[in-house]
Amino acid sequence: MSSGGGRSLSDSVIKKIVLSYTYVAIWIFLSFTVIVYNKYILDRKMYNWPFPISLTMIHMSFCSSLAFFLVKICKLVEPVSMSKEVYLSSVVPIGALYAFSLWLSNSAYIYLSVSFIQMLKALMPVAVYSIGVMFKKENFKGQTMANMMSISVGVAVAAYGEAKFDAWGVSLQLGAVAFEATRLVMIQILLTSKGISFNPITSLYYVAPCCLLFLSVPWLLVEFPILRDSSSFHFDWFIFGTNSVCAFALNLAVFLLVGKTSALTMNVAGVVKDWLLIAFSWSVIKDTVTPINLVGYGLAFLGVAYYNHTKLQALKAKEAQKKVAQVDDEQGRLLEERVADNQEK
Repeated sequence: MSSGGGRSLSDSVIKKIVLSYTYVAIWIFLSFTVIVYNKYILDRKMYNWPFPISLTMIHMSFCSSLAFFLVKICKLVEPVSMSKEVYLSSVVPIGALYAFSLWLSNSAYIYLSVSFIQMLKALMPVAVYSIGVMFKKENFKGQTMANMMSISVGVAVAAYGEAKFDAWGVSLQLGAVAFEATRLVMIQILLTSKGISFNPITSLYYVAPCCLLFLSVPWLLVEFPILRDSSSFHFDWFIFGTNSVCAFALNLAVFLLVGKTSALTMNVAGVVKDWLLIAFSWSVIKDTVTPINLVGYGLAFLGVAYYNHTKLQALKAKEAQKKVAQVDDEQGRLLEERVADNQEK
C-alpha cells in the first residue's frame, strides 16, 4: 500500500514539474518569437517597416477584436462587473501607460540591437521597486536599494561597451521601462486593491481598446501622413496577421505561466529568455556583442538573480507564517470545543 501511495505521489510531483517546465518553454518560445518578429518588421535593414505606432495598433486591433468575439459572441469568458466610474478611473490610466510602454519599446527596435535592448530591460526591477517605494507599495530597505544600484551599474557598464550605442534609442527603451514599471505598480493600486482581477481575455477586452484610443492621437500626427503619402506600401496580411496571432498567444501564455506557476517563475524564465536572445542576436542577426557588454550584463544578471532569490525567501517566509497561523487557529478551535464539552458535562 505504502509503495503504491509513494509511487502515485512521485508521479504527481513529476507531472507537476513537467507541466511547469512546459509552461515556461511555451512562454519563452512565444516571447522570443514576438521580440524577434517585431525587430524583423521594424528594422530598416530587414523588412523595413519603421512604423512602431502602427504595428502596436495592429496588435491592439486584433487582440481587442478577438477578445470581444470570445467574450460577447462566444461567451467563453464572463466579463468583469465594474461601473463606468471604476473603468474610467482604474482601467483607462492603465491602458494609457500600456500604450506608451508598447509604443516606446517597439520604437527602440529601430535604433538598438535585440541584445542591447534585453540588457537595458534588466533595469525593470529597479524601476518597479523605485516607483513602488514612491507610491508606498514597497518599503524602503538599504540592502534592496544597494542591490538595485548594482543592477544599474551593470547596465551602465553594458551601455558603455555597446558597439552601436544610440542615445535616442536608449532614451526610448528607458522610457518604455519607466511606463511599464508604473503600469505594474498602478495595477496593484487601482485594480488589485479594489478586488478587480483580469484573465488575459478580459484584460485585452478592457485594456486593448484604451491602448488603441491613446495610440491613435500620435499615429494621426506622426505616422499616418507618411503612410498616406507612401504609394509603395501594401498591407501584408500574412506578416501582420501571424505577428498579431503571436502577440495574442503571448498574452495567453503569460496568464498560463503566472496562473499555473508564479510571477517569480516568469521572472526567472525571463532571465533565461534574455540570455537566449542575446545569443541569437549575436549568432543569427550578427549584432555586435562586446566583452564589456557581457561583463556589464553579467553584473546586472547577478543583481537580478539576487533580487529574485530575496523575493523567493520572502514568499517562503510568508507561506510559513500562514501555516503557523492556520495551526494556531485550529488549536484554538479545538480548545474552545473542549471547554464547551467540559461545561456541558
